[in-house]
Amino acid sequence: MKDDRTEHGFTSVDSQEDPQFWIRVLDKLHREPFYISYKARIAELLDPQPDGTYLDVGAGTGDDARVMARNARATVVALDQSEAMMLEATRRGLDTCVVGSAESLPFATATFDGAWSDRTFQHLSDPARALDEIIRVTKPSGRVVIVDPDYGTQVMEFPDQELSARVLRFRAERGLRNGTLAHLMQEMFSQSGLRDVRTEPMTLVVKDASAVDNVLGLRTWARSAQSQGYLTESDVWRWEMLFDEAVAAGRFLWSVTFFLTTGTKPR
Repeated sequence: MKDDRTEHGFTSVDSQEDPQFWIRVLDKLHREPFYISYKARIAELLDPQPDGTYLDVGAGTGDDARVMARNARATVVALDQSEAMMLEATRRGLDTCVVGSAESLPFATATFDGAWSDRTFQHLSDPARALDEIIRVTKPSGRVVIVDPDYGTQVMEFPDQELSARVLRFRAERGLRNGTLAHLMQEMFSQSGLRDVRTEPMTLVVKDASAVDNVLGLRTWARSAQSQGYLTESDVWRWEMLFDEAVAAGRFLWSVTFFLTTGTKPR
């Protein structure tokens, strides 16, 4: 069966016309209060220890890895499939940056005292394989933390709820490889043999349509859906008109819930 989901830019940064665009996207998001808050919670859940060695899978520009290393006085290795991202992470001062696949980590078994992955599993071809790999390279008693938004939880204040549901469903089911995976991570952790598994939800609520990188490009989602045959041109026209009216009237609201899943590798 043909997979007709749209490929997100983060699945292939190096082949994009302007890889630097995606670096700028990450920089914008890292300045958002919600993102700062949930990333701090990742650090609390991982609980890195001084002199420990930790792995950031899908590290992007390496900013989170540098912060983790500095605050915990630990060693953090950054891995990303994008050479452009790892070159940028190196330029920003991260010591160890590795270009590689989350589904086939280039590290020996039981290398790291803990590992985390932030907003990466939504883009992976084989998230179950990636989780197994992260567990493999983590030492016994080490913690694993996986975080992603679950687009099945989206809520939007919009005059035409039927149209809104179609656009948001497109994002959840077609705009990402694994747009609704995050709420299933707890079960995946347990099935993979991790212990002390728990999941925490954190909900991003956006009332300013210009925030969060223009709400992750929300206004353009209808156009993307139309290009894939899921909406008509008149649907797109109505979506954009009502979207702009809601923003102008101060009625804009969109939310999505992130799930932070934590587990410990057994001894």
